[in-house]
Amino acid sequence: MTTQLVGLTGGIACGKSTVAALFEQTGAKIVDADVLAREVVAPGSDGLEAIVAAFGTSVLLEDGSLNREAMGALVFGDDQNRKRLNQITHPRIAQATMSAISQYRAAGETRVVYDAALIVENGMADAFRPLVVVSADANVQLARLMARNGLSEEEAQERISSQLPLSEKEAAADFVIDNSGSLEALGVRFQEVLRALEGWQKK
Repeated sequence: MTTQLVGLTGGIACGKSTVAALFEQTGAKIVDADVLAREVVAPGSDGLEAIVAAFGTSVLLEDGSLNREAMGALVFGDDQNRKRLNQITHPRIAQATMSAISQYRAAGETRVVYDAALIVENGMADAFRPLVVVSADANVQLARLMARNGLSEEEAQERISSQLPLSEKEAAADFVIDNSGSLEALGVRFQEVLRALEGWQKK
């Protein structure tokens, strides 16, 4: 039986991680881009060595691990530095992603879900189809982000505005899960998408 590869993405504070957990409960294997992004720059990795070679030891903590705040300060608002960092991390994350997916396929897993925030932004939507996008009403998204991260309305809006508009992510989706309401409503919509995915698998 072939392994179904599903892409999962969405806007900030829309509930993508909650949907990933729902997928996991069905037995699907999750490949989490955020986890891989940390692994490729872990102490002792060639990714961290390359970052130090490019940016110096000021981006390290005392224990030799990456100081994410210091790294963030260097790349925030500096396109050249961000590009240099992306050239180091993106190929390694892509390689780790493909490796994880290949291992699950070799093991005969029924469904693998690639959970990543930037699938559409990075032009990778067609590589992960069917693509599921988790969305929410703009006011709900703003309120959730403010509550979750302790941000002011202005700070939260700035973070949302720095991302690709949800409408563009939805336009690239095969399935949209609107998570503007309750967890119960989310569960109902998730089951609808799950049934559609079963049908997709038989195509």
